[in-house]
Amino acid sequence: MKFIEGGVTAAQGFTAAGIFCGIRKNKTKPDLAMIYAKTPCAAAAVYTQNLVKGAPLRVTQKNLSDGKAQAVLCNSGNANTCNADGEEKAWKMCEIAAKALNIRPQDVIVASTGVIGQVLPIEPIENAAPALAKALSRDGSESAARAIMTTDTKVKNLSVEVFVGGKPVRIGGIAKGSGMIHPNMATMLCFLTTDASILPEVLNKALHEAVNVSFNMVSVDGDTSTNDMVSIMASGLAGNETIPADSQEYNAFTEALTALCTVLAREVAGDGEGATKLLISHVTGAKSPEDARLAAKGVICSSLFKAAMFGADANWGRVLCAIGYSGAQTDIQAVDVSFASDAGKIEVCRNGAGVDFDEGLAKKILTCSEINTEITLHDGDSEATAFGCDLTYDYVKINGDYRT
Repeated sequence: MKFIEGGVTAAQGFTAAGIFCGIRKNKTKPDLAMIYAKTPCAAAAVYTQNLVKGAPLRVTQKNLSDGKAQAVLCNSGNANTCNADGEEKAWKMCEIAAKALNIRPQDVIVASTGVIGQVLPIEPIENAAPALAKALSRDGSESAARAIMTTDTKVKNLSVEVFVGGKPVRIGGIAKGSGMIHPNMATMLCFLTTDASILPEVLNKALHEAVNVSFNMVSVDGDTSTNDMVSIMASGLAGNETIPADSQEYNAFTEALTALCTVLAREVAGDGEGATKLLISHVTGAKSPEDARLAAKGVICSSLFKAAMFGADANWGRVLCAIGYSGAQTDIQAVDVSFASDAGKIEVCRNGAGVDFDEGLAKKILTCSEINTEITLHDGDSEATAFGCDLTYDYVKINGDYRT
């Protein structure tokens, strides 16, 4: 497996584009993205677990009930959530895309991101759709990635290549996510493509496995969004034999998909609203995978821990505190904690108690842009990794006037 350029258009059969249509007030930012497959695809998706689900998610769930899709249409600047005409507008977006691409509206994955509770103007989307379809190209992944960004500061556009059954298979993705990001959902918008030949039910299984250890292990601020979704379309043009479930080919494909999703998840975490540091919580020695996940996420979700990391304060007590209320079954008096970065590594806790350490070195380690918190539970052989970011003054500034 290797990472390659191309994003969602790296896989055979896909084109993409992003343009400004007029939903955003800022005309310098594109706000409408499209991904198109020249043939109908196997498709699957994972959705937010928030009870308040955006209208586009409900429409997409219906459209994907047959396991097929051929296009994605996504706007930024308006989430189309909690509106009386939300589903009507989401379905209208499907019809708009279908008309522009000459496909069925039922084969469109529709998504929206931005402010909640404001009516989505459909006219800008309808007016821009023909130009957007005309702009589709094999080089359009980055423009589509920019068009789905909200408060993101970095484009998230990536792809991988892996051999499956002796054939090169490509998987690409674009993602957005900066605030209102929390585990146990898709945590953001992410659109994936692949040219693998794979059945919808097998693709769905692989996607859930990948999401569980990548996007579901991210937390920026503890808020579970209403519009978050990860979707994938498979064109089947790679020429591989159709991937069977629970096979060597399935394992190779899922490993590559997971690797791609993990890097995108890291990028989402590191680009959290106002963030200055990517935080990684790696738990080893847990009784079970679930205990490892609970402990890792407990630490990464702690506002006190995140604030300490912003201040480069080696306050390891906040790590133990978070593990204690995370729900993980562990002997807290056997826990070891170390902080590590490009500046070095320092042990701060052994057997649940503090050890003497150099505060100056700790400060130097925690001043770096990527910080690893390494936690050993000494209860078993399970491990998990969670991703997050520090909590800064700018997070409050961004969300204090996000709507206005």
